[in-house]
Amino acid sequence: MLQSLDTLGAGFQLASHDLDIRGAGNLLGDEQSGHIKEVGYELYQQMLTDAIEALKAGDEEPAEELWSPTITVGAPVTIPETYVEDLQLRLQLYRRLSGIVDEAEIESFAAEMIDRFGPLPPEVEQLMEIVAIKALARQAHVEKVEAGPKGVIVAFRDNSFANPAGLVRFVAEQGNRAKVRPDMKIVFTGDFDETHERLEASRRLLRTLVALAQKKAA
Repeated sequence: MLQSLDTLGAGFQLASHDLDIRGAGNLLGDEQSGHIKEVGYELYQQMLTDAIEALKAGDEEPAEELWSPTITVGAPVTIPETYVEDLQLRLQLYRRLSGIVDEAEIESFAAEMIDRFGPLPPEVEQLMEIVAIKALARQAHVEKVEAGPKGVIVAFRDNSFANPAGLVRFVAEQGNRAKVRPDMKIVFTGDFDETHERLEASRRLLRTLVALAQKKAA
């Protein structure tokens, strides 16, 4: 019985770290998974969200520095058991990943993983990409990134951006490849059928947005 409880607790911790890494988005990644499963995961996700926020800030609103972008690209974000067998070690790695704030740290972390456990499996490579996108999103004040086969949707936190004039010019330069929706989200269209294409497009776009934001700050 105690072993079962330990396993359940570890599963909750792993799911919590998944939430920290990707943000409070759809845990399934892809939206086409069936209504029953989607509703079930959404409820589970809300429970996790409530628990994480309660641990971080009690009944108060989370502090500004703790906000977490949501990244949805249809990519699994796991460290497989076949790659790192020890559960507690995997949890430690997830904790470290959730605290990474820039791309240099990600490269260093990936190099360490390769040195300790061998070549990165596809799931871990995608995990690193997700963490990189999340770090860039925070720098650009982007609250949510959704990437699918036909484009990338970006939503800014509080609908604000450090360099609005630069952003308007950038969107205008894209012509029919970008548009601003009535809800102030920006849609960048493209063909991204494969997961790696969505990851690359999202990371490239976020780098541009960070550069725009920093240009204004400078």
